[in-house]
Amino acid sequence: MEKVYLFMFICLLFAAMAGATQFKVGGSNGWRVPAPNTVSYNQWAQANRFKIGDSLVFTYPQGNDSILVVDQDAYNTCNTSSYTKKFDDGNSLFTFDQSGPFFFISGIKDNCLKKESLVVIVLANRTRKFDSQPSLSPPSMSPIDSPVVASPPPPGELTTPPPTTNDSVPVLPPSGEETNPNPSTAPPPSEETNANPTTPSVTPSGEENPNSPSPPSPNGASLKIMGLISSTGPLLGLILLVL
Repeated sequence: MEKVYLFMFICLLFAAMAGATQFKVGGSNGWRVPAPNTVSYNQWAQANRFKIGDSLVFTYPQGNDSILVVDQDAYNTCNTSSYTKKFDDGNSLFTFDQSGPFFFISGIKDNCLKKESLVVIVLANRTRKFDSQPSLSPPSMSPIDSPVVASPPPPGELTTPPPTTNDSVPVLPPSGEETNPNPSTAPPPSEETNANPTTPSVTPSGEENPNSPSPPSPNGASLKIMGLISSTGPLLGLILLVL
């Protein structure tokens, strides 16, 4: 099983090396203290794109210089005593095996202080990450979430508007009828009072005073006497005729 994994690793390494690029640091001048008014190593690195599998070639006089792979702190202070790798063969090859920043300085501290140093940012292989991620399909819309569209009525058919429910609109009576006012809201009848009740009003002759008192009505005894007189009147007339 270990042989299988080793074989797969070697295949992947060769596949990466097949599309890799080799960069020569400093061009024809090689790895040395940069001359004044020339492009620095970091400016040269910023103008290029580095990916996993690419490599750097350092050429320098053997025995007069070297390359140290260090961390950021040693890079900032030119600390030549703290490093992870050292090359001093005069023709060194360094291959990027991961993404991220890489820091290089000269093994001679005075050269490092004169800007013989380099920072390279290796880009991550985003294509493989995108290929490994499953594609996300938009969620299907349920019947509840789907919008309801009202279908238009068929041609030739008229739709009746819904009845209004506004109770505040008064109903007008038919023409020709009068509406009775609300008795609860009708004004009370005005009462007339006599300005001077003790003084009777004078009426012209021949007219009855509506305010004069009416004669008293006959009582029951007077009615009986008048009835007796009216019944005995014919009898008295007959007696007088015989005599």
